[in-house]
Amino acid sequence: MAEARTELRARIGEELALPASAPARALCEQIRERHGSAVVAVLFYGSCLRRQTAEGVLDFYVLVDDYRAFYPGRVLAFVNALLPPNVFYLEADTPAGALRCKYAVMSVDDFASANGTRSIRPAIWARFCQPAQLVYVRDEDTRAAITEACVDALRTATLRALPLIPEHHGVQEIAPEPFWQTLFGETYGSELRTESSERIQTLYQAAPARYDRALRSTLAVLDAEGVLDAQLAEPTTRVTHRPGWLARARRARRLRRPTAKLLGFVQLLKSALTFGDWLPYALWKLERHTGTRPDLTPRQQRHPLLFGWPVLWRILRNKDLR
Repeated sequence: MAEARTELRARIGEELALPASAPARALCEQIRERHGSAVVAVLFYGSCLRRQTAEGVLDFYVLVDDYRAFYPGRVLAFVNALLPPNVFYLEADTPAGALRCKYAVMSVDDFASANGTRSIRPAIWARFCQPAQLVYVRDEDTRAAITEACVDALRTATLRALPLIPEHHGVQEIAPEPFWQTLFGETYGSELRTESSERIQTLYQAAPARYDRALRSTLAVLDAEGVLDAQLAEPTTRVTHRPGWLARARRARRLRRPTAKLLGFVQLLKSALTFGDWLPYALWKLERHTGTRPDLTPRQQRHPLLFGWPVLWRILRNKDLR
């Protein structure tokens, strides 16, 4: 068991250590200047990393030791601890040009918990089972903790995806591409994300060899742990489960999904209160990913939280947010 996890940990560690682009490094420095020594790590992830571009909004996770040390006041620290993460927006003129990003703030401990199998929401582990880069880290102990959390993200993602895969008498034939496509479709739906099915498919297509290796390595870890029996092979792996495991996992999914959607909606509302200049960003994001841009009245633009509910209801009814 230790050998399989050690191998996966080494792979993820190498991935996290890859050098980030100049725009990502420049924005990381801006974030650290804004928040000082309270920042213990900055993770770069998302579409700009996949496409190797600075066009659009770069995505970061900023990890901290203590929320009270990160914020000047108690309110933001409290809501960050209550339902992490808090999300903020930053535009900056840098040596790499005019750049913008959004960054989510979590403690290292909350990040580790959110990637574990007890996590209700997929918001964290669904992101960090994907490639990421550690642009800044304070020390090697923090690096090790983050690497371990990303390994857990892959383990959680695999366990959550297996109940979605067809089986015959407890045996599944796992092919990487449909496995990952099924997983990402499920997690984006749980998060009310504004992504088309075509965009979701690009996640796997951006690095198929990486995802194939990650799946085989994670199944090897689960096999070594005795969670399942995996006959590792290419292009498909034969997975045999203990009697009743898939049925229990599917019941657990049905119980988690409504809660995950509710918490995702609450997170969306919370972000609206902390995300500077969030309305133009939200409209840009919706138009970019769905091809539609809601028309807001001047009153709705001035007070979106008070008068924007009809627009939000129309978006939900049309399933622009799945």
